[in-house]
Amino acid sequence: MPTGLVTGATGLVGSHIVERLRADGWSIRALSRRPVAWLSDAGVDVRVGDVLDADAFAGAAAGCDTIFHTVAVITQRGDWETYRRLNVDGTRNAVAAAERSGARLLHLSSAAVYGPSGRYRGPLEKTDENTPLGALPESAFYARSKRESEAIVLEAHAAGRVWATAVRPDVIYGPRDRQFVPRAARLLRFGFAAVIGGGRSTLAMVQAGNVADGAVLAAVSDAAGGRAYNLTNDFDVTVRDFITLAGEGLGRRVHIASIPKSVARGALGAVKAVTRLFAGNSLDLALDSSLDMMTKDNPFTSDLARRELGWAPKIEPRVGIPEAFRWWLTHR
Repeated sequence: MPTGLVTGATGLVGSHIVERLRADGWSIRALSRRPVAWLSDAGVDVRVGDVLDADAFAGAAAGCDTIFHTVAVITQRGDWETYRRLNVDGTRNAVAAAERSGARLLHLSSAAVYGPSGRYRGPLEKTDENTPLGALPESAFYARSKRESEAIVLEAHAAGRVWATAVRPDVIYGPRDRQFVPRAARLLRFGFAAVIGGGRSTLAMVQAGNVADGAVLAAVSDAAGGRAYNLTNDFDVTVRDFITLAGEGLGRRVHIASIPKSVARGALGAVKAVTRLFAGNSLDLALDSSLDMMTKDNPFTSDLARRELGWAPKIEPRVGIPEAFRWWLTHR
């Protein structure tokens, strides 16, 4: 029976990796800052510690076959140091723990590493693993930290220090989501939503259980060593269909109104002007990314993961989206 250590086991992807490993018969450990009842009840060996404590990390990893490193700061008010400390230093400790224990290392990276110019290359050019990584704005703290941490992992593999691989999801949704689904739910609970250009574009998002499946497949595949895989396209779902399925999960019909893209861009400019009064330019990147996500088709391809890892996502949007919003409704 293989043993896997999961960091971020209470988070979105980490908790789904725990479920996947449990279904596959693994012995599971979790490195957590505090005891977690539901993990213990599920048979997980919870080791209390912090990924920033190198000795605690190494102790938890001793005797493990694989480390699934998923913990990260995603969205938080703060400066670069806030992101660098956990996302970069924590990953250095993951590499060190894998090196000391001889465990394989699966790093949860992000499609954010491609940068704004690296992802939307044109309607006929999909962003794959060979796409050059674009320049990152100084204020893109999350993307910068994920690019740096992924580089640390893959360079450690190239140097022969560890066996390691990485996966790059885009926006992730599912039960236990604390980011995307709660924000969407708070907007949709009033029963009205505005879409741009009819809401026909496909969203750059992926279900958490499907990401967990891809992560485990990468961790056990010899061919994945030293490589990074996009896990960004489980199923195509349009903005309009997403809203309809979210409403189903919320138990209400959401009335959809379409606005022209030109109007949306004008409104975005007005919002930026107001936010700059209070936050400078710090929110410009997030606002631009949100508009791109709502108006442009998912720019990524996950064909490499399908070919080399045998990634075949099972949780379809018609099931996964209502489930995620029902979970939020119950647990908010």
